[in-house]
Amino acid sequence: MTGIETSSGAHDALWPAPLADGAVDATVTVPGSKSVTNRGLILAALAAEPGWLRRPLRSRDTLLMAEALRALGVGIEETVSDRSPGSLGAPGSEGGGEAWRVIPAGLHGPATVDVGNAGTVMRFLPPVAALADGPVRFDGDPRSHERPLHGVIDALRALGARIDDDGRGALPMTVHGGGALDGGPVRIDASSSSQFVSALLLSAPRFNQGVEVRHVGAALPSLPHIRMTVDMLRAAGAAVDAPEAGGEPNVWRVSPSALLGRDLVVEPDLSNAAPFLAAALVTGGRVTIPDWPERTTQPGDALRRIFTDMGGSCELTDAGLTFTGTGRITGIDADLHEVGELTPVIAAVAALADSESSLHGIAHLRLHETDRLAALAKEINELGGDVTETADGLRIRPRPLHGGVFHTYEDHRLATAGAVIGLVVEGVQIENVATTAKTLPDFPGLWTGMLGAATAPARRA
Repeated sequence: MTGIETSSGAHDALWPAPLADGAVDATVTVPGSKSVTNRGLILAALAAEPGWLRRPLRSRDTLLMAEALRALGVGIEETVSDRSPGSLGAPGSEGGGEAWRVIPAGLHGPATVDVGNAGTVMRFLPPVAALADGPVRFDGDPRSHERPLHGVIDALRALGARIDDDGRGALPMTVHGGGALDGGPVRIDASSSSQFVSALLLSAPRFNQGVEVRHVGAALPSLPHIRMTVDMLRAAGAAVDAPEAGGEPNVWRVSPSALLGRDLVVEPDLSNAAPFLAAALVTGGRVTIPDWPERTTQPGDALRRIFTDMGGSCELTDAGLTFTGTGRITGIDADLHEVGELTPVIAAVAALADSESSLHGIAHLRLHETDRLAALAKEINELGGDVTETADGLRIRPRPLHGGVFHTYEDHRLATAGAVIGLVVEGVQIENVATTAKTLPDFPGLWTGMLGAATAPARRA
């Protein structure tokens, strides 16, 4: 299957995107960060003592991570009001745990890990599996077989791990854990995904020699995610030498050490706030996101600057971040290399602007859940837009849009982008909106709840 083929079968159910009948005015509580939750799970599983994750995200990606760790022997108990402790539920299930207690244990195989289509699971867990005693098989959704893993596979082999992947550099594969890993210096090309670097750093305190990761390729994408990894490692007691602290460029060093069991409160997922802030911008309304942190390494914090440049304004108070639209949307020339995951919603807003936009520095998005650049161009154009792909991004010339089916390619961020367009374009229908459960449980409920009285019944084209 190519990156922009449409799906078929049960996922073809169409969700009529609600049409706003006025300016949005709402407060939206965004669930916890996927990036923080999955990093927190890894660090807690490798710690020397039990720890807690409070207000974690419960979504398909995080539940897949938790179930994989449990398969390796880690204890994860969930405290919720409507479930018994210890029940994680099925991946994609909704409802809300408020705290997970993580109890480290000796990692062991044989085990099977279902990665779904989660980059954090398929890339962060192989180094953990190399520390396990026994074989660990990794497999996932069909699209996961197309996503690159060579950076992690080659690096682990150089550090002493044994991996069977039949030379694909991708799933399915088996990591033959030996109970420990020597570690040491390694050179990798992480230009296709910053997760290759984070994957090695997260497990490095447990390597016998720690690790020295040296990136040797084109510019790294999504550097804020590596900074998040470094910050969380340090908070767990690891000694990390990183470029942003005056260290050698493109080199990260982690010393071997015991990790602390933390009591971690997970921040709201700021990238998942993107469609809700965009709703304020495209309707000339106002949306408040509670608990927006004053300081964060989450890439989503860049939305404050980007959406302000596109015509809105924001204010950070004790109540959270309040973003206000003016009723006018201005095109933008933006390098999104460090915040590529925000591109789909930014592209949707740009398609509704009054001037041209150029989004660049994001060639790596062709290797995400789908080829996001091709998919965005195709879907916006089929609604009447004028979007062309460039070597490393998109050029978006606003045109009057019309209703139609917006395909998602099983990509959660495509679905939310389509919903943003549907706020002001009548008759937009989102194919497989359920894919948003990957990182944002019950997106349709949050979306319609935000709109409240500011909606008109959506009609089919």
